[in-house]
Amino acid sequence: MTTLGVVFRPQQPPERLREVVRAADTSGLEELWLWEDCFLEGGIATASAALAWSERVRIGVGVLPVPLRNVAITAMELATLERMFPGRGIWGVGHGVQDWMGQVGERVASPITLLREYLEALRALLAGQRISVRGRYVQLDDVALDWPPPAAPPILAAATGPRTLELVGAAADGVILTSSTPAAGVRTAAGIVRAARPESMAAHPYPIVVYLLAATGPGAADRVAAELRAENRDTIPGIGVGGDARAIADAVIAWTEAGATGVVLQPTGDEPDLVGFVRFAAEQVRPLVP
Repeated sequence: MTTLGVVFRPQQPPERLREVVRAADTSGLEELWLWEDCFLEGGIATASAALAWSERVRIGVGVLPVPLRNVAITAMELATLERMFPGRGIWGVGHGVQDWMGQVGERVASPITLLREYLEALRALLAGQRISVRGRYVQLDDVALDWPPPAAPPILAAATGPRTLELVGAAADGVILTSSTPAAGVRTAAGIVRAARPESMAAHPYPIVVYLLAATGPGAADRVAAELRAENRDTIPGIGVGGDARAIADAVIAWTEAGATGVVLQPTGDEPDLVGFVRFAAEQVRPLVP
């Protein structure tokens, strides 16, 4: 069964998050996602608040940029949230936008090496292991969490290029694809990550999550087209949809037929009614998606 979510884009002021979380929780939306984009809003701070303000909706963070965060700190924070809100978090990590990483002095020569070392260490720490690491970037000396989660949560990772997709298939528990990924790209990515999975894990579920730019209401198609043009993405086929619930559900279904297991609707930056959009996704789009 396809999971359906909505992302609270950090271009929205953080004080708006509470009303959106409440709408997601009460409307039956399955997932509300958050971004840690520089220099807008922190992923852990917003996830903590969202989990505390809700009872049932799952909260995804897609993604935490690994150059910004020591892996031990990330493990401590995720373990704490998993113990307080077991099973309700969906945790993603990724390279981060390289220009932003450069702005804060954390751009690395080999993002793939860093992500590999980070995923191995993070998953080990969350599994309750005591580890020492002497990697190119990750350095840990006899580190273990005092309060590991009772069950290690899955760790997803963002990927676009084939090398990162191969790494994520081998070393992460799922993949997150950007809203610049067309259906053909989802199909290609699904093939790469599944081929890279260890044989021992091939039978286990492997989430493939993709963002889909979407809008409804008056001028919806024009708003989607304008955002794609402004971001020079208007030549990529089918990565945005504007229309009624049927039109958006059909786009979600197309992505799932291409290999996505979860679709996160990404409102346009000028969405006039974010609470209404969340309720629309839960109450009108969700029933149309198998």
